[in-house]
Amino acid sequence: MKIDTLDLINDNWHFSSQFIENKSLCQIVFVFGESDFIQAEQVFQGLRILYPNAKIVGASSAGSILGSTIANAAVVATAVYLEKGAVELSTVDFSAESDLEAISADLLRQLPADGLRHVFVLADGLNLNGSELVKGINKVTYGVTVTGGMAGDGDRFLHTWVIADAPARQNRIVAVGFYGADLVISTGSHGGWSSFGADRQITRSFENTLFELDNEPALDVYKKQLGEFAKDLPLSGMRFPLHIRAPNDSEGVIRTLLQIDEQAKSITFAGDIPCGYIAHLMKPELHQLIYGAGDAAKEINQANSHQALGLVVSCVGRRVVMKHIIEEELEAVEEILGTNVQLVGFYSYGEIAPFNDRPEQCQLHNQTMTLTALYEK
Repeated sequence: MKIDTLDLINDNWHFSSQFIENKSLCQIVFVFGESDFIQAEQVFQGLRILYPNAKIVGASSAGSILGSTIANAAVVATAVYLEKGAVELSTVDFSAESDLEAISADLLRQLPADGLRHVFVLADGLNLNGSELVKGINKVTYGVTVTGGMAGDGDRFLHTWVIADAPARQNRIVAVGFYGADLVISTGSHGGWSSFGADRQITRSFENTLFELDNEPALDVYKKQLGEFAKDLPLSGMRFPLHIRAPNDSEGVIRTLLQIDEQAKSITFAGDIPCGYIAHLMKPELHQLIYGAGDAAKEINQANSHQALGLVVSCVGRRVVMKHIIEEELEAVEEILGTNVQLVGFYSYGEIAPFNDRPEQCQLHNQTMTLTALYEK
């Protein structure tokens, strides 16, 4: 495996590191950046000129990751040449009327099954329900791990964009299939949030809207627990996500608060909130969030000194909470994985990753650090 890294500065691509001698052999380029810039056609066309035979994929972000830093450049790219492996792409577009579960299953079916080792998915972060996306994916996983994330738009939440071997557009999902017997893939996902308050049962909900906890209006329960932070809802809700789990499961997922409805006393989250699940609030402890990023890295089986690719998808909520110390979570990851692992990725509106004890089933996560490491034996 050989890797180039690039920054877009004044509409021109500049190499920050360069190891691929013959650019025409490069199979895949990942590109992430601010939504105002990445949507420009010249971003894609400039990479196409540099890497004429590569498949180019990417997403708008709430911060672009290159190495252990959040890039100063508006757009960053990482080109990968697999010496023994290959990649394939599949793409679907959707509308408000689309059956997201069905088209997500079709997305996976488009990828050749023979030799498939891993799938990395990028999706519009605002116009689809990420829970429906992973339901469809889980119907057709071919027994391989699936990771990825939902495109971001900083803290604006207006428009998100996906690049799928064509200029960026909205309402698009792309899946990258990695192939090759010599490819070694490991995944890790961890949050680091602390529990806050008692367990409660979700007694009324619909899709990603929560109406009642223990038969009490959900918004009233939240406000009681948040105290002085309640007056700043929904913005303060980014600091207090909801952990949910099935009654008989020990593992669960975190859901980020998006909106509140004072009249209905309901709360809308970034992912489904199933009725009957057990829920409790979470709160941030900054050092625990940093340790959580390190724990995600520890889940990676990266016993390798060769060049490796580390795809990073972390949540915009973590960036909002950690503010100026956010790069410490990236430094924690790099310290554990090693500098031979080239980190690239973005701050997202949702992370896709499996639980460690169920690698064949991916989940939609919020407020987590999700990692995918790939190298060739």
